[in-house]
Amino acid sequence: MRARIVFRVKGWIDKEVFKELLSVADYMGRDSSGSIFEVNWLKAREKGLKPQDLLSFIEDRGGVFDERSMPYVRRLREKSEKVVLEWMGVDVIMRPYTYLGDRLSDLRGMVSYNKASRVFLVKPMMFFELKHRLGLMGLEVEDKTGLQESLPLSIRLEFTGSLRDYQEEAVKALEKQDWRGVVALPTGSGKTVVAIAAMTRLKERTLVVTYTKEQMFQWADMIQKFTNLRREHIGLYYGERKRIAPIMITTYQTAYRHIKKLAPLFSLLIIDEVHHLPADKFRHIAVNSFAPKRIGLSATVVREDGRHVELFSLLGGVVYHKSPSELAEKGYLAPYIIRQIYVKLNGKEREEYTSLRQAYRSFAGGRTFEEVVRDAKHGDKRALLALKAHSRMRLLVNMAEEKLRKTQEIVRRELELGSKIIIFTQYVEQAEKLGEILGAPVLTGQLDTPTRRRILQGFKNNEFRVLVVTTVGDEGIDIPDANVGIIVAGTGSRRQFFQRLGRILRPGVNKQAKLYEIIVKETVEESQARRRKNLSLEF
Repeated sequence: MRARIVFRVKGWIDKEVFKELLSVADYMGRDSSGSIFEVNWLKAREKGLKPQDLLSFIEDRGGVFDERSMPYVRRLREKSEKVVLEWMGVDVIMRPYTYLGDRLSDLRGMVSYNKASRVFLVKPMMFFELKHRLGLMGLEVEDKTGLQESLPLSIRLEFTGSLRDYQEEAVKALEKQDWRGVVALPTGSGKTVVAIAAMTRLKERTLVVTYTKEQMFQWADMIQKFTNLRREHIGLYYGERKRIAPIMITTYQTAYRHIKKLAPLFSLLIIDEVHHLPADKFRHIAVNSFAPKRIGLSATVVREDGRHVELFSLLGGVVYHKSPSELAEKGYLAPYIIRQIYVKLNGKEREEYTSLRQAYRSFAGGRTFEEVVRDAKHGDKRALLALKAHSRMRLLVNMAEEKLRKTQEIVRRELELGSKIIIFTQYVEQAEKLGEILGAPVLTGQLDTPTRRRILQGFKNNEFRVLVVTTVGDEGIDIPDANVGIIVAGTGSRRQFFQRLGRILRPGVNKQAKLYEIIVKETVEESQARRRKNLSLEF
């Protein structure tokens, strides 16, 4: 409770003075000493009076403070309504030297009270907004943190490349939104170049966060290619190599572990493959960064769980996007066609699928799949058994024998046409089987970096024209140009579908990209494909 301050005014009060006193206090009645009032802090706040000003306001109108209120009055005279922002270890805290009362409701989401330390912890991503909000409340803010909204580079940074029209539009869209927001552009359209151009216009200390280590090296190469920076100006922060520099690149995993150490050093945060950011673990990076300028990049912003909406609070909304079809029409990406090829389960597979479907329906008991997942998380045994049956159904469909035969048929026909082919699957076992059948190299996450690079270089040099990849090829590595993609097995998500389509859309002379999607009829794959069939490929 805020201190009760009572005062009296002797004799009769002028009507106008009485009205003025009621604007900051409540009338409590009269006794032999005069009219009695109690300070109403809400009224005083609405009037915009600081404590010292409030005391003067009352005294100027004849108010005399009650003896029991004098300790509080003296305390208010001694200190202003001040709030101090300072470090406590790696955390920034807010220490108020005044009673904030219901004003704390205006700071919800910016600070949280720590009962153990008896201080308010500041949410780093809201630090500068908090300072602004406190100032609007009329509070004196003493900032002892040394944090700055802008950390200019001490080195000269210039853009040495050229931007396509849509890339220039994307940079301007970011600038219009005070350099906050997400740019959604298809794979192969130059999202990285957009971010580098924005970096060169801001010229501030920058932290780039990539999803994989391979992307980290690719970013370093691209920054050198499109700016005047030398390699020593670019720091790579990962594993045992942790070099801090004005422009620094790290991975999601490393940023998650070290963001509190790195956060004060950068005023621009760039997040690649930003659709991963809303995950419980990775959102920690954005929440604990002080950088007011934030750029997110993704080919496929939408998440199947709907959590992409959280990007608005973490980085800002989507400020610019183009679909693959839009860029293909302008010639920036290869024109493409999508062919859905249907196959069937063989007799044995059909029998097992039917049995698993019946088991799933029995255990699910009429619940939707989302409800089954929710209940399984809470330990519901029948929901867990339903999910197990569902998982086995999906595996059975993805690994269907007829898919292998149809893949061989498509590969044989496309090789005769001189095509260069990437085959996408979800499973290492299936990838290795396809590699053996087709005599093609297989790219999996289990390969060491030198082997992976050797395979990619061989594909680039046309030493072989068929490459089989697992989910490692969906994002995070730069796969050389191809004109044909074959999806043998996947998650069914739109995001993965668009990532795989993007792998074959780099433009080329007279190039016509083709994406084959092999679908098992009368299974869950068919309903997923039906939903995608008429997609305009918008984000």
